[in-house]
Amino acid sequence: MNIFHKVTLQSMKKSRTRTIVTVIGVILSAALITAVATFGISLLNYMAEGAAQKYGGWHVEFEDVNSSFAAKQASNDKVANTATFENIGCAKLDGGKNPNKPYLFIAGFNKKTFAALPITLASGRLPKNSGEILVSGSVMTKGGVQFKVGDTLTLAVGNRMNGNKKLGQGDSYIPGKETLLPKAERTYKVVGICQTPHFQEDSSPGYTVITTSDAANTADDLSLFVTLKNPREVHAYAKSTAESHAFIFNNDVLRFMGLSSDPGDKVFNALLYSVGGIVVLIIMIGSIFLIYNSFNISLNERTHQFGILSSVGATAKQLRHSVLFEGLCIGAIGIPIGVIVGIGSMGLVLSVVAKNFENILYDNVPLTLAVSAPVIIGAAAVSMVTILISAYIPARKAANMPVMECIRQTHEVKVEAKALKTSKPAQHIFGLEGALALKNFKRNKKRYRSIVLSLVLSIVLFISASAFVTNLKQASEQAKAVSNYDIGFGTQDMTDSKMLQLYDKLKTAAGVTGSSYQVVMKYSCAAKASDLSDAYWESAGAHSSNETVNLPMQIQFLDDRTYLKIIKGLGLPEKEYTGANAKLIAVAKMQGHSNDLFKSSSLYFTIAPETNSELKTEHRQNVSITFVNTVPPDTPATIGMSLLRPYTIMGMAPYSLKEKLVHTETASNIRVKGMTFQSKNPSQSVAEMKMMIQGEGITASYFLLNSSEIFDQNRNTIFIANVFAYTFIIMISLIAIANVFNTISTNIKLRRRELAMLRSVGMSDRDFNKMMRFECAFYGLRALLVGLPLAIIFSWLIYKGMFSGGTESINFVLPWASIGISVFSVLLVIFITMMYAISKIKRENIIDALRDDMT
Repeated sequence: MNIFHKVTLQSMKKSRTRTIVTVIGVILSAALITAVATFGISLLNYMAEGAAQKYGGWHVEFEDVNSSFAAKQASNDKVANTATFENIGCAKLDGGKNPNKPYLFIAGFNKKTFAALPITLASGRLPKNSGEILVSGSVMTKGGVQFKVGDTLTLAVGNRMNGNKKLGQGDSYIPGKETLLPKAERTYKVVGICQTPHFQEDSSPGYTVITTSDAANTADDLSLFVTLKNPREVHAYAKSTAESHAFIFNNDVLRFMGLSSDPGDKVFNALLYSVGGIVVLIIMIGSIFLIYNSFNISLNERTHQFGILSSVGATAKQLRHSVLFEGLCIGAIGIPIGVIVGIGSMGLVLSVVAKNFENILYDNVPLTLAVSAPVIIGAAAVSMVTILISAYIPARKAANMPVMECIRQTHEVKVEAKALKTSKPAQHIFGLEGALALKNFKRNKKRYRSIVLSLVLSIVLFISASAFVTNLKQASEQAKAVSNYDIGFGTQDMTDSKMLQLYDKLKTAAGVTGSSYQVVMKYSCAAKASDLSDAYWESAGAHSSNETVNLPMQIQFLDDRTYLKIIKGLGLPEKEYTGANAKLIAVAKMQGHSNDLFKSSSLYFTIAPETNSELKTEHRQNVSITFVNTVPPDTPATIGMSLLRPYTIMGMAPYSLKEKLVHTETASNIRVKGMTFQSKNPSQSVAEMKMMIQGEGITASYFLLNSSEIFDQNRNTIFIANVFAYTFIIMISLIAIANVFNTISTNIKLRRRELAMLRSVGMSDRDFNKMMRFECAFYGLRALLVGLPLAIIFSWLIYKGMFSGGTESINFVLPWASIGISVFSVLLVIFITMMYAISKIKRENIIDALRDDMT
């Protein structure tokens, strides 16, 4: 250890309070960076484990391999596990409606394959022998061929051939060129219906059906699923071992490891790392404020010392290294402690929110703390870089300072008299004490700017986070308020007769107190331009009064009892709105406003069904529609998204009128078919309904949603957002408080001679305290005047972002409670810090303070 290092250590010991506060700041910074990185890794591990549970934990699939290739990979040192199924062959799907999938693909599983590749049953059970088969639900929903549990299938199983080339399940269908070469006839009994297996690709020519096979490991035509010991080697492994075999990556799992080959997942990873990078950058900025101030203050305290060292031959490089050595010492103490605190605090936070995560995503996958050595090293490196950046600027300043300026200490305050001039009104309002406080604030702007910026950062983050959480709560509460059912069943593929048959069963489930059913169809109505309101044309732009406008609309066919209840509630005559020539009612509003879409309250329209965005004009009809102010019954969830339009038209009609208005019914013109239920115990009712649906052997795609569970998920999401947002804010605020404490207390200490001089010329303790309170007020007001407007702007941007993202039911609300807490906290922190520093100054002897040369 050289003499400069010894001098640096002595200086750190002498300024013990400043050193401790700086170390605390480094601990907080390292803890936050470590916590953010650890949470990111823990969350990604949780998502990867959940995806593995849902889609299978394999990393790469090799198609159409032989048993020797499979055995070779199973013995590979890089491979942790393998699973295979036999590609038994393909069979013609008679009556199939999808021209690109004319086959059934028969896969022979064994016990290990069933464990490795999750299969979700819709009804029935798994096959137990090679004479039983499990049929994918997509055969019915997309292929258009109906099967049920108990059916017997006789299939001519063979190979797809393109000339002399054998085609596999990974080769798309080649119409007109390929042929099916039968090998044997096999008979199977359907014992179950399952959801589409996740390993089946959309481009595959056959719908997967599953049986068992004793040759799932030894056959000459296998599909091999490989799980690696180190997933990061998956791309290199696949390319080096594939030989001539096609391979597919399990991107559903690899996505959360940053290894997916899907271009869409690269966007996901870029977004994920961008968010993490922004959070770390915010932490670094807050930390740099604190640590830079600390080293800058250290430089101010040691200026005289550096001048003397320079005068006896110390080089600029030695002085620069002296300051950087101080940074390394502080980092060596603070970073290890910060890393431990960060891991411990994140473990505590995860233990608090783990159960809430189970209710949102995967209920059988625990969210646990994942500690990664590279991540910890990276967090420590980022913390050290933060310290070195903070120390380098003062170090460079120290090395370049002239010797005489250092010894005389004339470098710190260089201002002209006119720059310190205060206005007469200000002197009159604030008095001598206020004028002195204001002058001191003006002459040390650079030093005090960091205090203000630190406080501004805390104010903006705290209020913005509060606004975000308030918006989340508002969206959750309004979603609960507008939902009028506890359980919803939605589908597009089921026939009306099957739906009504199922409806009669489901409404008998335990706890059900009310029920209804509905079908929502897509239509278009032809409206005269002159009938449309000014609010519509403000949105649509210029128009001709003679033109006809086709407006997309939906008609909600409600069960007659529910429809009559709405009619009576609106006070409309029952005779006019029921029967073969009934008028329809509709809600037609501009989106996000209470403005009507049409000028009149009742109009005649020509409506036509809409299929694949095309009008079926041959089925157009004239109807009379009365526009009403009501909220249509909620529609159950279904697959697909509605286009966002500046208006909404939802017609309502009794179900008994559906036969007259609907000529053709296909999946393309159905928005949703559904049933809704009210229940005293939704969870119990849903469990019983699932058993009923399985018992009915339903093969259509459907959603069965428990609304109360969704509200619980919303509450859990808000709770998690609260925990992480406020944990982050508290840590950042602690860094800011440490910065404020460090800067103010040391600045007061550096002004000991100045303050002692004021007291020596007769300033009383009362006046002295008054002057310091004015300084507190100037700090706080400056921080609040900058921080509050910025916080409100960011709160509004968060609101607009959520509104644009689809949360249209929320209103912009200023978080007044958070603003009040911010104002109080800022003034309190500054006042307490100032009083602590002044109490130490007051205990000193005035003569000793005047003699002190601050060395």
